[in-house]
Amino acid sequence: MSEKKSTILVVDDQPVNLKVLLSFLESHGFVVRLADTGERAIRSLEVMEPDLILLDVMMPGINGFETCKRIKANKDSADIPIIFMTALDSIEDKINGFDAGGVDYITKPFQKVEVLARVKTHVTLRNRERELQKALADVKELSGFLPICSFCKKIRDDEGYWQQVDKYITEHSDVLFSHGICEHCAEEHYGDILKGVSIEQYRERKK
Repeated sequence: MSEKKSTILVVDDQPVNLKVLLSFLESHGFVVRLADTGERAIRSLEVMEPDLILLDVMMPGINGFETCKRIKANKDSADIPIIFMTALDSIEDKINGFDAGGVDYITKPFQKVEVLARVKTHVTLRNRERELQKALADVKELSGFLPICSFCKKIRDDEGYWQQVDKYITEHSDVLFSHGICEHCAEEHYGDILKGVSIEQYRERKK
C-alpha cells in the first residue's frame, strides 16, 4: 500500500505564486490545493483538512493575520499548522503572525529550497502530533474504573465477561506483553528449586 501524501493548502492572491508553488510542491510528492483569498481558504476548510497551510499575509479582503485567527478560532481547523508567506520582515510583523497562530515564516521573494525545508519540517511535526494524539486516545480507553476480581485479578469487560488483564489491555491498546515471573511468585512456585537462594542471587541468575 502506497503512503498517503500530505496535503498543502496554498493561499495567495498572486496567480504566479500559486502556479510556482503548485508545480514545485507537487513535484516533491505533495497534494496541493489553492485559494486566492482568505475567505475562500476558510470555506475550503469546510470540506477538506490539509496537513499544512501556506498563507500569504498581504491579500485583498481579510489579510493573512485575520484569516489565520479565524482558522484557529474554529475547533475543526485549529490544529492545522500555518506558515506565513510575506515580504514583511519587521519584528513586529513576525510577532503579529505568531500571535495570530502561525508556526513559521517564509520571506518573499521565497527560495524553493527554504520553502521545501520548512514545509517538510512542519508536516513531520504535524504527523508526530497526530501519532501522539492517537496514543493518548488509546490510553484514555483504559481510564476510569475497571472491575477486577480480588482473587484471580481478572477484569470484567464492557459486555460483562471476565478476562485476563493482559488480554483486556491488548484488545484496548497497542501495548505488547512479554511474560516473566516476579521474585515472590518464583519463591512460592519454585521454592524447592530455589531453596537457599536469596532474592539478589535470583535476580543475578535472571540477567
